[in-house]
Amino acid sequence: MGIMQNIAPLTSRALLSLEGADVVSFLQNLITCEIENLEIGAASFGALLTPQGKILFDFFVVREANGFILDVDQEHRDPLARRLTFYKLRADVQITNDERTVFVGWPNSNSQPPQGFIDPRNQNLGWRFYGEKLETNSDETDWHQNRIASGIPQSGSDFELGSLFPHDALMDQFEHCGIDFSKGCYVGQEVVSRMQHRGTARNRFVIVSSIEPFPEDLVGTSLTADDKRVGTMGSSIGSTGLALVRLDRTGSALEAKMPIMVGEISVQPSIPAFATFGWPQ
Repeated sequence: MGIMQNIAPLTSRALLSLEGADVVSFLQNLITCEIENLEIGAASFGALLTPQGKILFDFFVVREANGFILDVDQEHRDPLARRLTFYKLRADVQITNDERTVFVGWPNSNSQPPQGFIDPRNQNLGWRFYGEKLETNSDETDWHQNRIASGIPQSGSDFELGSLFPHDALMDQFEHCGIDFSKGCYVGQEVVSRMQHRGTARNRFVIVSSIEPFPEDLVGTSLTADDKRVGTMGSSIGSTGLALVRLDRTGSALEAKMPIMVGEISVQPSIPAFATFGWPQ
């Protein structure tokens, strides 16, 4: 018997459609991922950055026959549309809302609908599909539990927009990298390229686990070791969560066998299995 396929609607996500004669060059020169060579039906993960290199919006980019679909946090759809319109100037690009529902299926590609695509961030996240209806057997909380256990941070859940560099949010670590380091210019590129070439990413999301379940609404709570701040909690479900930590401080605390605390709860940080970075020596 195969592993049961979980299928859930993600009501926290919304879609934007981008079409027009200039849409490819418009997006290619604006966002972090490579989209010129994206085949119809294929997807990438990317972000629109501030000129200082911080994540302004993050989203999936899916190539369709007439243009692209951007899959973004529901609360970020209208602000993203306004920002894209600001950059559009005279370019022939039409930006409209797409009201299809976002569905996800995991842990593998069994039962993937014909128009679905594999999540480009990590194979544990299964597939995504945009449609009117799909038979479901799970909910959004189940999906986030899988995402958190896989070590994948997400804006709106784990961090606020405008606060982090792509490296902090592990975008350079995704299976199909959310940043193309060989493409031409895009907004914020210089800062991100410098971080990559100098290896200066000091803050990273890691998985944190505890013996007891985490209370709700811990997002933004400090992680401390010896009463000194070493990081900040992201989202959590049950006894597993994500936290943005200073790698050097957290690594030193672990080496010294110092308790790392979130309030009164002791946590054990671990680097996600897919990550290529480690605790600094």
